[in-house]
Amino acid sequence: MSLRVPARHAGLLFAFLMSLLMAGLMSGIITAVNRGVDAGFPAAWLHSFLVAWPIAFPLILVLAPRVRRFVDRVCAPG
Repeated sequence: MSLRVPARHAGLLFAFLMSLLMAGLMSGIITAVNRGVDAGFPAAWLHSFLVAWPIAFPLILVLAPRVRRFVDRVCAPG
C-alpha cells in the first residue's frame, strides 16, 4: 500500500509536517534546558508542544512561501 497525497496539497502537507517536527523538537529542547529531564518532563514537554504547534502551523503556512521567494532572489542560478 502506498500513501499518495495529491500534489495540490503539497504546501499544506509540508507546513503540517515541518510544524510538527520543529514544534516538537524545539519545545522538547527548551523544556529540557529550562527544567531539566526528570519524571515530569514528558508532561511538561507535551504542554509546551500543545502551546507551540498551533502557533507554528499557521506561521509556516504564511511564512514559507515568502522565505522561498526570498531565497530564490538571493541565490544565483545553477
